[in-house]
Amino acid sequence: MQLPLHEFDPNPIAVINPSRHARHGTRLPERGVLCWFGDVVGNLMQGRPVAYRIPFEHGAHRVVVIEHDGVPVALANPGVGAPASASSLEVLIALGCTSVVAVGGAGVIRPGFDVGHVVVPTGAVRDEGTSYHYAPHDVDVAPHADALVAIEAELAHHGVPYDRAMTWTTDAFFRETEAKVARRREQGCLTVEMEAAALFAVAAFRGARFGQLLYCGDDVSATEWDHRGWTEQTSVRERLLTLALGAVSRM
Repeated sequence: MQLPLHEFDPNPIAVINPSRHARHGTRLPERGVLCWFGDVVGNLMQGRPVAYRIPFEHGAHRVVVIEHDGVPVALANPGVGAPASASSLEVLIALGCTSVVAVGGAGVIRPGFDVGHVVVPTGAVRDEGTSYHYAPHDVDVAPHADALVAIEAELAHHGVPYDRAMTWTTDAFFRETEAKVARRREQGCLTVEMEAAALFAVAAFRGARFGQLLYCGDDVSATEWDHRGWTEQTSVRERLLTLALGAVSRM
């Protein structure tokens, strides 16, 4: 029996469409950044007018417009997990964002990478559910070539060392077993997170240019998890957000 997740429907029109958000008259800049660092995003948003509120049952996510190097950029925290982040990206695209860079942290599944080391995902293993509604199950998902060029140019400009690698996107971090981690390593993955595959698929489906920046956080490469204090790396997170803003400004 075919799995429902394999029943891809290419029809862009659904019962509920992201275009409904455009009825409010809000128009966002062509460039946008999605950032999961709640503390850093909150500080940057403080005192700025809210351009839009992306509605969620747990509370609306604010979108503000900031200028970076003279370029207006829409900034939002997309929410954790593929469904929430994909919905946020859908709304940004519907409101005018055609070039988007996302920035977040990720677990490392290979030893030898320090906390804060930058990774540029070149594709994602689709171990979540959302991407299958935007691309057939046998299609690889990846960032847009223009986004990769812009991200790597920004990192090179600032002399930031980084690695290009595949990332593993999963819905269930409590199910990152030793066998699965080993399998993902064999597939070329360096990191594990919860959103990239879905965001790559959404952007491609909607015709937007999208790329992502990650930094190495907790370590799941061994039999015992090491948190490594990755959520407390405020300076790293501020730096990554600035790099994302610079990268999208180049696009």
